[in-house]
Amino acid sequence: MSTLPPSPVKKFSEDSLEKKVYSYIDSLEKYIPLMNDRNRLSFSLLNYLKGEGDPPDITIRNNKLHIKNTNQSELAKMIEDKLPELKTD
Repeated sequence: MSTLPPSPVKKFSEDSLEKKVYSYIDSLEKYIPLMNDRNRLSFSLLNYLKGEGDPPDITIRNNKLHIKNTNQSELAKMIEDKLPELKTD
């Protein structure tokens, strides 16, 4: 039995909304230590910015993230303050 090679990863341009959201959430590694949690949160926030998802406070609660050095409400506040900047850049 053989396996197929993995699918290629599509890279986003530096000025795309996707890249900005994923990069910002990756910068919060000291608060969200697990990479899978950060990726899941980034995806949810990207949907929110496109008008299809929940706001950060609900998203953080529903995703059941492993959070360190802060609490859910403080993390949601940090993200809510930054999202308008990401969308307009």
